[in-house]
Amino acid sequence: MRPRHFIADDDLTPQEQEEVLSTALRMKGDRFAFRPLDGPRTVAVLFDKHSTRTRVSFAIGIAELGGHPLVLDRDTTQMARGESVEDTARVLDRQCAAIVWRTFGQDLLERMAGLSAVPVINALSDLLHPCQMLADLLTVRERLGSPAGRTLAYLGDSNNNMAHSYLLGGVNAGMHVRICGPAAYQPDPGIVERSRELAARTGGSVTLTGDPVAAVTGADVLATDTWVSLGMENDGRDRETAFKGYQIDRDALAAAAPHAIVLHCLPAYRGKEIEAEVLDGPQSAVWDEAENRLHVQKALIAWLLAKGE
Repeated sequence: MRPRHFIADDDLTPQEQEEVLSTALRMKGDRFAFRPLDGPRTVAVLFDKHSTRTRVSFAIGIAELGGHPLVLDRDTTQMARGESVEDTARVLDRQCAAIVWRTFGQDLLERMAGLSAVPVINALSDLLHPCQMLADLLTVRERLGSPAGRTLAYLGDSNNNMAHSYLLGGVNAGMHVRICGPAAYQPDPGIVERSRELAARTGGSVTLTGDPVAAVTGADVLATDTWVSLGMENDGRDRETAFKGYQIDRDALAAAAPHAIVLHCLPAYRGKEIEAEVLDGPQSAVWDEAENRLHVQKALIAWLLAKGE
């Protein structure tokens, strides 16, 4: 049987996405009751980029599932000397139960998944951040009930991995997703097209706008991300000028629904993409969101292993 991979948000059907979220809730309620990695079986966790939440949540989650997290930084592997993705996959999949990779190009994950005999999980790429999206959906479910029919407004860099995952993962859950950013930072057209295809099946919708007021008005969820994504710190673009007016602040929150929650995948830069008073305020769900990375990733690993056995 071929393994199931999770390298893009829509690798899960809406029903499968719901199964993973429901399992995550059960795991959160009893963190040590599920042991699919007993042995211990090893999961390789590869990092090409800096990480706090991803590193912590995968390492702890794998251990809580009864397994051993083999955490590897790229610079300490032979990939740093030019060993191919394909050769690395051939080594890892014979010894590990799954492979988790935080990297740059989505194509690298596709190459790994194309050859690996065990599940490959996207822990972040420049294009998508699907594990974070699962955590966000779990947080919405805990705070507001089912995500289906809810409106999520994202402000900021609309061409980054979080904007893309909000589109794919959000409409997959039946949400109405509004993406708002300046004209020079619009989402990948292919992601938009695929999201609209999904929305037509799930009852969700996709709206692209440059008007922050229109985006946040009546929204159930306000979301943002840092204006400078990992690996783009020195690209020479003046993002602070470009994103002025696309901040989640008190005015944005006041225009949203009274019960609205605020999400940010972190790290956050108070006073830039989000106002400190909002990030640390009573409608902020960012710390639940950060914790939920642990629970959804445990559920995802268990689900993928069960589907491939």
